[in-house]
Amino acid sequence: MKRSLILTSLICATVIYAGDTNTTAVKIQEGVKYIKMLGKTLKSNLKAEMKADKTGLKGMHFCSTKADELTKEVNSKLPKGVSVRRTALKIRADDNKADVIDTKFMNQILSDMENKKKNIGKPKLVETDKEYRIYKPLFIEPACMKCHGNNKTINPEVQKIITEKYPDDKAIGFKEGDLRGLIVAEIKK
Repeated sequence: MKRSLILTSLICATVIYAGDTNTTAVKIQEGVKYIKMLGKTLKSNLKAEMKADKTGLKGMHFCSTKADELTKEVNSKLPKGVSVRRTALKIRADDNKADVIDTKFMNQILSDMENKKKNIGKPKLVETDKEYRIYKPLFIEPACMKCHGNNKTINPEVQKIITEKYPDDKAIGFKEGDLRGLIVAEIKK
């Protein structure tokens, strides 16, 4: 009898765990779909601006005037209860400020990077009482250095615009491969 009870408990636990794993995979897949919508929209526009002007001035103009507008446009096309946003530890615009959960997740990524863990760029799910959050890390690429690097990589004209538009800017001093921030998909329960 005891053996049967133990076996039944193990089978039930396995089924429940398998269900949770399936939910996690489905939510990550759904979140990634929304993240890609925002990422593709922003990246394609930014690439076009950077290609048109190698100094980074047009790219800076795009980010400071159009990125939030395009983010709102993407969000307007998402199902009710779903949103996407960008955030970072070192922000340029206050609208992108990280909350406690975002900060904890980014600090974990930084720790994983420091400890040379693998798969840190893969999307991850964080479940709260009210929502599922799917996080996709963004890392500094060579083109990012034109606006997020240092005084050797940022054009003085770009730096002037950054200083004027974002007097409290913290989004500089990066190196290639650094964690820039996250794109977050939030799906209400």
